[in-house]
Amino acid sequence: MEILTYILKWSEVILRWGHVLFAILWVGNSFLFNYLDNKLNKKITSDDIDGEGYLMHSGFFYKLTRLKKSPDSNYLNQLVIFKWQSYLTFITGILLLFVIYYYNAGVLMVDKRVLVISPITAILFSALSMIFSWLIYDFLCKSNLIKNDFLFLSIMLILLTIISFGLTKIFGPKFAFLSVGLIIGSNMFANVFTVIIPNQMNIINSSKKSQKFDMSLSLAAKQRSIHNNYSTFLVLFIMLSGHFSFLVYHKYNWAILVLIGIISGLARHYFNLRGRNIHKISFLYISIIALIILAGIIFIFKT
Repeated sequence: MEILTYILKWSEVILRWGHVLFAILWVGNSFLFNYLDNKLNKKITSDDIDGEGYLMHSGFFYKLTRLKKSPDSNYLNQLVIFKWQSYLTFITGILLLFVIYYYNAGVLMVDKRVLVISPITAILFSALSMIFSWLIYDFLCKSNLIKNDFLFLSIMLILLTIISFGLTKIFGPKFAFLSVGLIIGSNMFANVFTVIIPNQMNIINSSKKSQKFDMSLSLAAKQRSIHNNYSTFLVLFIMLSGHFSFLVYHKYNWAILVLIGIISGLARHYFNLRGRNIHKISFLYISIIALIILAGIIFIFKT
């Protein structure tokens, strides 16, 4: 039994390390490509080039070009497709969930002061919350609602509030907080696994056959990529939540999480606009001021 405990401890160390490393790679890719899409010069009169830009890194210049059409078939076989960062972040995260929380569900997930449930029931609630959250989100993305940004965002915010509040009535505060991150992170992975990568492979296969690919595939993949981009700040905050228990165990921790989601979304929006040379500094100021006000309110109503 002692050997098993020791093996599990090392498994936790390696999985945590890998999870953070892969998450950094995934988030870095997301930020880089969204920045490039916004920053490339689109004022180019060419039938083949959709945008281009120049970068410098480690003493070398790089020229980046976004194409309207697929490259020659020789180049298609050399394409670098960024997917394993997402896959491995998800896999290590799920393994951590099993090794740490599901293995010790009676201690780390169940809080009898919140709800008296068995460890198996807690695990089922956790798994089903991730599955049903994805199904609802995916359904909304495929509905006409996606055409109205404000309405779609409003519904996502309402769902975030319901999920955050509901989970605090099922699990202990720490796991309830973490579960929101699990749901959002799982949705981000599912965006990559079920939409972005399959759409990209369809485009590549069409290009190899010299067929015109469906542009809606590119647009759908880009849309999900943008959703992932806006989710990153909140997910990273939740990943670090174990280091600030005064927020996790606050009486209104669910409301704090929702407000952090709004604040981080505003900050992310500022940086995305800045990448398009739209300097709406007010979004950044609002997010900073809102965070300061939130910190003050939490201090006044601390539990």
